[in-house]
Formats: sequence, structure tokens, C-alpha cells
Amino acid sequence: MSNRSERRKQFQKQRQRQTIWKVLIGLGVLALLVFVVSSLMETASNLPQARGVIPAEVNRPAPELTLENVAGGSESLADYRGQVVLVNNWATWCPPCKAEMPTLAEYYNAHAAQGFMIIAVEAGEPREQVQAFVNQLKLPFTVWLDPNGAALEAFNNASLPNSYVIDRSGTIRLMWTGEITKEALEKYVTPLLDEG
Repeated sequence: MSNRSERRKQFQKQRQRQTIWKVLIGLGVLALLVFVVSSLMETASNLPQARGVIPAEVNRPAPELTLENVAGGSESLADYRGQVVLVNNWATWCPPCKAEMPTLAEYYNAHAAQGFMIIAVEAGEPREQVQAFVNQLKLPFTVWLDPNGAALEAFNNASLPNSYVIDRSGTIRLMWTGEITKEALEKYVTPLLDEG
């Protein structure tokens, strides 16, 4: 009996040691994993962050679109034939839309003399609210009102913000869904201005 009892105790001690080793190895692997993940996160946080999206190339005629501007006049995309036009569908309540407005204004101011126009089409808010937003940000470009979503339907894109660049001949050349950066405008739109 005592021999059997002794073996049982030894077996239990051996199992305890194996369990302890398994726990220690598991903790070691977990510590290594935490170290690797934290190192990768630190490396990623030190990389420059890319904002915005790359535009898609498009080659189709611009839609026929006529809307009222914030001043109460009627305007059409056809009125701007001969210019490079960026149509930006946006809303006053949309955070990325609001975030890109200063970028659009800066790019417009730098390139308007080259025959560049921005038409910012606000998707559905009342004129007074849109005008207050335009005044607050001192937007230098044309702002249209779109109470019924005509522009979203014409461009077949209900995501906001979305932007379409129309060349001087009336052909859509680029489209974005998401916030536009200054770097992307310079890289993709400026060459279209140079086409003459």
C-alpha cells in the first residue's frame, strides 16, 4: 500500500511540475506575443499617416444637371464647359465633408486662374443653413442646393462626400468617394489643368 501511495504522490508531483511548466511556457509565449504586437504598433504609429483616397479614373460624359445656387440663381454644369470642374457632393452635417472644405478652398484659390471651378452641391439642407456654413468658412467657390438629391442621382453615388472632376470638354475623368487631400488634388487634378 505504501509503495502504491508513494507512486501516486510522485505521479501527482510530476503532473504538477508539468502543469507549472505548461503555464510558464504559455506565459512566455504570451509575453513574446505582447512584445511583438506592441513593437508593430509603435512602428506603425511612427509611419506617416495617409489620409483620403485615390481617385478612380472615369471616362464618360458629365450628366445634364441644373440646380439653384445659394444666391437663388439657376446654374447648369453646361455653363462651365471649357473649364475643369470639380463637383463635390457634400452636406453640412457630414464630418469628412466639412473636413475637406478648407482643402478645396485652398486648392481653388491657387488654381482658379487656370480655368478651374469647384461646384459644391449641398445634399438637402435648407438655404439658410448652407449659407451660414458658406459664410463661416468663407468658401470662395460656387455652392448649389440639392434638396431632392438630383446630383447624387445624376452621378449615381449616394455616399458623402463624393467628387467628380470634369475636363474642359465635358468628360468626367476622375471620381472620389471620401475626403480629398491637397496632395491628391495636386497629383491628379493639376495635370488636367495643364492639358489646356
